[in-house]
Amino acid sequence: MLQEKVLFEDLGLIDYQKAWDYQEKLNKESVQIKLDKRKKPELSATTKHHLLFCEHPLVYTLGKSGSLDNLKLNQEELEDISASFYKINRGGDITHHGPGQLVVYPIFDLEKFYTDIHRFLRELEEAVILMLAEFGIKAGRYDGFTGVWLDADDGAKARKICAMGIRCSRWVTMHGIALNVNNDLGYFNNIIPCGIDDKDVTSISKELSHKVEMKEVKKVLLEKLAEVFKFDWSK
Repeated sequence: MLQEKVLFEDLGLIDYQKAWDYQEKLNKESVQIKLDKRKKPELSATTKHHLLFCEHPLVYTLGKSGSLDNLKLNQEELEDISASFYKINRGGDITHHGPGQLVVYPIFDLEKFYTDIHRFLRELEEAVILMLAEFGIKAGRYDGFTGVWLDADDGAKARKICAMGIRCSRWVTMHGIALNVNNDLGYFNNIIPCGIDDKDVTSISKELSHKVEMKEVKKVLLEKLAEVFKFDWSK
């Protein structure tokens, strides 16, 4: 079976709004192609898959199903720490992004893979779980919650290392995952992360007691995503 081709870009440190606008652009291009082909099946244009890696300056984002009560800061306090805040169109509640956290945005046409949102989420989680194993960190899923967790089988110790929230329009995805690598976890104290008030967050560097090379995390995660989704990203 032929592998799907995915166009990979590492955007580096990029403003959240700029990255969001870019995602929207790519998503809408694929959606429009699908709408046009529905009217005229003979059209030769086809959708493209995109995978974006990046980091963001300090920002808090609230998903469409989230509660503003989970943000503990007012506008003045956000300005005091030079943080931005956005209400956005992904699923999920509130989360934080900052330097040292790897954010991954897959803009995939799922009709070329499978039409199953839950499977898509589970496979994103699986790629992260496999990547963490390469760094000696045993991770898994916490029943009833999305994302990737450590000690998920012990409610008292369970802690989240990777948050997740997506949007899907005509089976074209956007938004994605936020993996804590070397970021300052103290900024999570300003929110109730993902609306869960009795669980901690952690990072790769916290679990290993030393910082890790972001480029190595990116390399391994890209490999695991390609392995799980069976896509080709080579240029």
